[in-house]
Amino acid sequence: MERNHEIFLNILQCALKGQKLTGAEDITTQQWDEILSLAKAHNVLPLIFNAGFGHPNLTDSAALRSQVRQLVMLQTVKTSQFMQLYGQLKEKDVKPLVVKGLVCRNLYPQPDLRLSTDEDILIPEEQFDTCRQVMESYGMATNMPEDEQQSAYEVPFRKTDGPLYVELHKSLFPPQSDAYGDWNRFFERAGERAVETDGIYTLGHTDHMFYLICHAFKHFLHSGFGIRQLCDMAMYANAYGQQIDWDRVYKNCCEINAQTFAATLFAIGGKYLVFDTEKACFPQCFMDQAVDETNMLADLLSAGVFGGSTMSRKHSSNMTLDAVSLDKQGKRAKKSLKNTLFPSAEKLKGRYTYLEEKPYMLPKAWAHRLINYIKESRSAQDNSALETLQIGSERIALLREYKVIK
Repeated sequence: MERNHEIFLNILQCALKGQKLTGAEDITTQQWDEILSLAKAHNVLPLIFNAGFGHPNLTDSAALRSQVRQLVMLQTVKTSQFMQLYGQLKEKDVKPLVVKGLVCRNLYPQPDLRLSTDEDILIPEEQFDTCRQVMESYGMATNMPEDEQQSAYEVPFRKTDGPLYVELHKSLFPPQSDAYGDWNRFFERAGERAVETDGIYTLGHTDHMFYLICHAFKHFLHSGFGIRQLCDMAMYANAYGQQIDWDRVYKNCCEINAQTFAATLFAIGGKYLVFDTEKACFPQCFMDQAVDETNMLADLLSAGVFGGSTMSRKHSSNMTLDAVSLDKQGKRAKKSLKNTLFPSAEKLKGRYTYLEEKPYMLPKAWAHRLINYIKESRSAQDNSALETLQIGSERIALLREYKVIK
């Protein structure tokens, strides 16, 4: 592991414990600059800065302090606005289940240092119209056309006069996805197993732990995920491990070929972060998985938030998703850009909605896709077809290493 990565994880561990970094005087100013860049890429800058504040070589510039302060203040405002909205939803006898975001953030020593881009809430489909009306009356709006809202599995809303961004889910995963659309079956009747914590309803602890694994796994199948998701998993397992049915979590993981993936993440969490097998009541079935976390950790650290570190990496997700779909059909993935540049109509429906009723317009969608790809290639220095192919091939090998595909 690179020395800067090792230092970064050590500082992050301090932050998760609510401690300041002590000792480590050998960290240079240049290393701090690189660590802060990594923190920005993983959207954990306030956590890293707060834990490292006071170190003699940490560049304590006014600009950096201002940036961190603004991020934390913005998060505080978003949390306040969300709680106001949530209260109004409850007044209308809606029982929205908050997932990830606020639920995980409340487990951190200083919650608003853990940033959230948005808040996700899950509601029964029949309550969608009521939720939409409440959100609109609170000043939330969506750019999604009304006719598309009825069929969409999630609808994004943004506050017109504030920073709050909410994704309203009718299901946790897009049902049309070949790779993970069938995962929704694990969360059927989730509302009946819901729990209330800190004044909000959320998934039952077994469901929520498995969902955190699934959410990371989904992004792993795309272009990867960042360290913050792993922090959430570790904090959640430590807090609620006694109430988690780990046997069911393991069984569910086996059904989607995620048992080695999950075992590897918990191994990383225990070795480098704060995951505690005793606090979490972690079962032997996961620990019996023979894992080597080296390549998973390297992929995770290079991914950035949701695998978005580079455009080439983002585009490589078409190769990995295609590999998973082919594996489900008993076929082996090929290292080719063909399926990356020319996906099926089914895979493009989410982005080009006209394919829902007019699948014969697939060539038009391919043309739009290629035009956008060329534009992105010209405007971004971190994007090339050759690099996309290389990253995609490497990540398909990673899927095989961690037994996601054969």
